[in-house]
Amino acid sequence: MRIAMLGPIAWRTPPEHYGPWERVTSLLTEGLVAAGADVTLFATLDSVTAAQLDGVCPHGYATDPELDGRIWEALHVAHAFERSGEFDIVHNQLDWLPLAFDRFCDAPLVTTIHGFSGPAILPAYQHSRSAFISISDSDRSPSLAYLATIHHGIDFGELPQGPGGEGLVAFGRIHRDKGTAAAIEIARAAGRPLTICGPIQDQAYFDEQVAPHVDDRAVSYLGSIGPLERARVLGGAAALLHPIGFDEPFGLAVVEAMACGTPVVAYRRGSMPAVVDEGVTGYLAADVPTAVAAVAAASRLDRSAVRERAVARFGVARMVEQYLAAYRRLLA
Repeated sequence: MRIAMLGPIAWRTPPEHYGPWERVTSLLTEGLVAAGADVTLFATLDSVTAAQLDGVCPHGYATDPELDGRIWEALHVAHAFERSGEFDIVHNQLDWLPLAFDRFCDAPLVTTIHGFSGPAILPAYQHSRSAFISISDSDRSPSLAYLATIHHGIDFGELPQGPGGEGLVAFGRIHRDKGTAAAIEIARAAGRPLTICGPIQDQAYFDEQVAPHVDDRAVSYLGSIGPLERARVLGGAAALLHPIGFDEPFGLAVVEAMACGTPVVAYRRGSMPAVVDEGVTGYLAADVPTAVAAVAAASRLDRSAVRERAVARFGVARMVEQYLAAYRRLLA
């Protein structure tokens, strides 16, 4: 099977620090190659892959203010679609933009929907000929038909089980959607130190609700960190706090924490009931007081059991097999 993987280009694939869509794209691409598929990855030209690499954007536009992401994404899609007749499947990981031009794609198109930014984006999907794959049942739109739901897989080799500790961690972009300020409140009420990791996506939110609490004792901020540091930080925590303020489509950091044996305390929104196995890999909460109580319970969970459940549910091999099955259904 000849597959064109149309990846995002905000960051390199795989990303050196932040870049969840690029990370999933990389894991799927490398897994498909290992499974014997003939894959061409359309990504930034500094990407690292065992697949054939093609593209036009020299490096991630999020790392270079001289690059306009709107321009480079359009050039990127046009270049991939120009070659689309060479493939059996074009797999779009790039959100809505390729859907606006899918009539120029000369192979069946399948799109992984990593999440909707809002209802205004739906017309791009409703008027597309692409097949769709959701990353959780909770993120499905009733106005779309889906080929499958496939949960993300992660590389457990990158994320060994850690020893745990007394502190808590909040991992992800700094934005009210991710509940960074709520995580600070929960940690303070629980009497535990908090380490925050992730890029600042909302500077005003960070300046007003996060930065005043950062003292490198009760609250530390490490910025955006790479894979090795991610494993150390996640594996050294008593629990991951994920008090989200929106309906999270999947929550990659949640599964990465579980891989390290670290249980999760998340708000019961979006995909969290499907991702967190309560009483095994963590607990779901409704607000700060219930999250504080959940921290105490989560810290008593068996870390080996947390990792074992994550391995059983969120491996890369399982993700690759499910995508290959979806490709075959689409071609049939």
